[in-house]
Amino acid sequence: MTEGVPTGESVLVIKLSALGDVALALGPMAAIRRHHPGARVTVLTTAPYRDLIEASGIADTVWLDPRAHAMRQPFALWGLIRRIARARFTRVYDLQTSGRTTAYFRALRVIGAAPPWSGIAPGCAFQHDTPQRTRLHTLERQAEQLQRAGLPGSAFPDLSFTWTGHRAADLDRLGLPSRFALLVPGGSAHRPEKRWPAARFGALAQTLVAEGLTPVLLGTAAETDVIQAIQTACPYAFSLVDRTSVMDIPALGRQATLAVGNDTGPLHLIALAGCPTVALFSAASHPDKHRPRGPAVVCLRRVSLADLPVDAVLEATRTARTAPPRDPALGAGSV
Repeated sequence: MTEGVPTGESVLVIKLSALGDVALALGPMAAIRRHHPGARVTVLTTAPYRDLIEASGIADTVWLDPRAHAMRQPFALWGLIRRIARARFTRVYDLQTSGRTTAYFRALRVIGAAPPWSGIAPGCAFQHDTPQRTRLHTLERQAEQLQRAGLPGSAFPDLSFTWTGHRAADLDRLGLPSRFALLVPGGSAHRPEKRWPAARFGALAQTLVAEGLTPVLLGTAAETDVIQAIQTACPYAFSLVDRTSVMDIPALGRQATLAVGNDTGPLHLIALAGCPTVALFSAASHPDKHRPRGPAVVCLRRVSLADLPVDAVLEATRTARTAPPRDPALGAGSV
């Protein structure tokens, strides 16, 4: 444990979204907790991630950001600024580093209540303004940000709290097969270019069944059509649509033999759990900045995912399952 602030001090960590980014930020949050051993740590996030952060044990308190539009609900945003000011935090780590959270710093400075702040806001005490920051993967970028604030570095995210202790038997309710592969065929509805075609997932599912693995399909109600298309192609596929929580996903990854999915949040949690993972990328995002991190991750990228054949994904699954485990901090290879 490094030397930290004195007992009685208080720290605010801001991480609002999205799922994969919040999961990756658990590593930096743990490093902040260790660096401030006597501080009361508050995490400001949004409702979908409250349970995950509370269960991690990193935060003493979790606050929810109102996510209010400044023009429609200015009082909600002003209420948050006043709440931060009244708390008199001795340090703020803005891990969201967005225009929104930069505006929080500006508002606090206007009212003379800006604490020592780590982020990208011009004029903050620990501004992370290195030229390469926008080219780094989230883990390396946040490690560099923390170093700017006097921390020795960051930490790799530890999600073991999702599959140990009283949560160990939580997945029994799902009736999972003994050997299964997780397929994550969905993603943001407004980013269809980041999805491998459902027909290819269906063909992959058929091959996995022939190899003795039951395809288990993760998704939400918004992805029902994709899940149904895969089940039509492979009736043995097992659907978990709308049956899992954020806390379930890494625990599923811990039990799965394999995972294949698009560049989307749940795949990050699965890879962090140590599951051999194949992540599929189009030109819409790049593995160097957005790849899942874990000991056994292979990334495949095509300009259009419609040009990615099933055989290439199958070969990548064999590589992920048989290659020697890597140091998680080194990330995954790209092919």
